[in-house]
Amino acid sequence: MKDLDAEYAFVLYDSKLKKYFAGRDPIGIRPLFYGHAEDGAIMFASEMKTLHHLCKDVKAFPPGHYYDGEKFILYRDVTDVESAKDDTMDEILDNISQYLMDGVKKRLQADAPLGFLLSGGLDSSLVSALGAKLVNKPIKTFAVGMNEGAIDLKYAKIVADYIGSDHTEIIFTKKDVLEVLDELIYLLETWDITTIRASVGMYIMCKWIFKNTPVRTLLSGEISDELFGYKYTDFAPDAAAFQEESAKRIRELYMYDVLRADRCMAGASLEARVPFGDLKFVEYVMSIPAEKKMNTTGMGKYLLRKSFEKYNLLPESILWREKAAFSDAVGHSMVDYLKEAAEEKYSQDDVVLAAKKYPYRTPFTKESLMYRDIFEKHFPGKSEVISDYWMPNKSWENCNVDDPSARALPNYGKSGE
Repeated sequence: MKDLDAEYAFVLYDSKLKKYFAGRDPIGIRPLFYGHAEDGAIMFASEMKTLHHLCKDVKAFPPGHYYDGEKFILYRDVTDVESAKDDTMDEILDNISQYLMDGVKKRLQADAPLGFLLSGGLDSSLVSALGAKLVNKPIKTFAVGMNEGAIDLKYAKIVADYIGSDHTEIIFTKKDVLEVLDELIYLLETWDITTIRASVGMYIMCKWIFKNTPVRTLLSGEISDELFGYKYTDFAPDAAAFQEESAKRIRELYMYDVLRADRCMAGASLEARVPFGDLKFVEYVMSIPAEKKMNTTGMGKYLLRKSFEKYNLLPESILWREKAAFSDAVGHSMVDYLKEAAEEKYSQDDVVLAAKKYPYRTPFTKESLMYRDIFEKHFPGKSEVISDYWMPNKSWENCNVDDPSARALPNYGKSGE
């Protein structure tokens, strides 16, 4: 198991031992759930909805574990760093660029036509630019945005023109947002605010790609934030806290960002590939001393940006562009429309009463209550499959906010421009 270098989930049955064996990749990029029937028999499935009516309990199969027929065993924790690397800065920069390039290269092998999700942000732009360089022919890139205020579309176009990709913009409307919500939450199997917001545009885009193109495999830029930092990790009190937060976020990826990527693509009959989740890349970045990854320059993800500066893969304006959250960058109006729909549906009394209705991870806004009600309609009593809301670390200065969007932080700055 330790030697497997892939994104996978599997279940095997040994007919001689009459035992089931199962395993999941160390990051949890591929989905896997398990549950127990009334007679105690264990069952496995790639979606919770398959087990929902068959099992008395349903849980996510823990990433980096295998089941040996009796118990779950941890075989690889990519966040467990024995000692920090003492590489020079030049060595760090060279290794970051080389490991990411390798991660993209191995994911270009596919039987079906490949495409790239290109938001215009740093992460997806790097993946797309590396893909274009390695394929050495025009790649297909796709960007999505609201029909009003789509921040990222203009940046995605700049990148597409620079790397010479065959670029497509997919536009969606308020009507699309509200119509897809119920279907989306059933697909995602989550009530988390951030995951749902960020999935709206991605799912609409993936369905469009499947319907209108031959592309069936997509590379995207997830997992960079967890390694190099979010906007809120600028407020980490020290290096140890930054490293601990990074490890926590990577261990929880299977409930948030990679869940979103896999479900949005798989739900549209597409395959998700995430080069930033390459195991060698993740383990190397986790071994870099945290004080070198923290934002001490005023520009987040400095090491990642600096490591590709000499390659001229991207315009300088993109390589050094500030981070904007995907759910914001497709258009601030999208989140506003979701909040507006919840405002029309619920009163403040409904939010107060939510504590009795949902004692586990109680919804705390009208929007979160709307999502939870839809989730419980499809999966009553299964809310514990998600451990908590994705939120900044509220114990840190400036991070005790009531909305997960980076817009709620005082350092949002030019991210939304």
